[in-house]
Amino acid sequence: MATTKQVDTPRFTREQLLPNQSRIKRSLTALCRWVDTGSSVDNGAQKQDAIDWVRAVPFVALHLACFGVIWVGASTIAVVVAALLYAIRMFALTGFYHRYFSHRTFRTSRAVQGVFALIGASCVQRGPLWWAAHHRNHHRHADTALDPHSPGIYGFLWSHMGWFLTTRAFATDMARVPDLATYPELRWLDRYDTLVPIALAGSLYALGAWLHHVAPQWHTSGGQMVIWGFFISTIVLFHATVTINSLAHRYGRRRFETRDDSRNNLWLALLTFGEGWHNNHHFFPGSARQGFRWWEIDMTWYGLRLMAALGLIRDLKPVPAWVLARERK
Repeated sequence: MATTKQVDTPRFTREQLLPNQSRIKRSLTALCRWVDTGSSVDNGAQKQDAIDWVRAVPFVALHLACFGVIWVGASTIAVVVAALLYAIRMFALTGFYHRYFSHRTFRTSRAVQGVFALIGASCVQRGPLWWAAHHRNHHRHADTALDPHSPGIYGFLWSHMGWFLTTRAFATDMARVPDLATYPELRWLDRYDTLVPIALAGSLYALGAWLHHVAPQWHTSGGQMVIWGFFISTIVLFHATVTINSLAHRYGRRRFETRDDSRNNLWLALLTFGEGWHNNHHFFPGSARQGFRWWEIDMTWYGLRLMAALGLIRDLKPVPAWVLARERK
């Protein structure tokens, strides 16, 4: 009688299976965090300061999507919408994410706070609590090894767009923002911040499709409006914003002696609505105005003054006289 030869199948121990299971778990968690930043993760086996490439996929995709302009073309209305969204969202970042949420340089109502937190979240630069917590940490440790985006220590690329893709930088340090964490709507927005840009992109597609139907002479479409109004506008907005991390600590004039390497730069100030007066800001971050002198163009300051005149915000903190007296000669 013929016998069947028994083939030995490989047997894996629990210890051998765990590394694969751990990698799968981390990958699935990273995918969940595309939408829910509160998803738990076991960071024990991860390098805290290494880029989480699974989570970085949407960031890379944002850049690649801009090449869609090759297929959708351009129209005046699409470019105008992109420029308007750049301006509105830059003001939300500089006036509210930075000067209000991070430094509390003026006061406003809960409703106005919520509206600009929502607009800020549409910038794809995370939620207001995350942004403020990291910025407060930056001021505490500026240009030291504890500053995650110091170009003098970590180089241009890392300070510009590497540091926030790491596991360490992903979490919101609530201990830094106890004053903001008391608002449940801000905590919700901080956790589900990606829902806002998704809604913006969907709205832009609907707008473009509607214009294509009612005003075909404008030569726009849903896809074109998304490419220009969302992807191109957002990428330009992002890289303009982070020049303050990467370039404003390397190039410009130092009016005040500070412990960091912050500098004033006119071109960056024009690009970022006043944030380029960075040495001014690091010397005295408690002012709602960053262009300390009348000739230092600060578009965000002008916008905040207008909002104050309309009664939307109040108690704008000025630049004290003693600060100007400390200027280097």
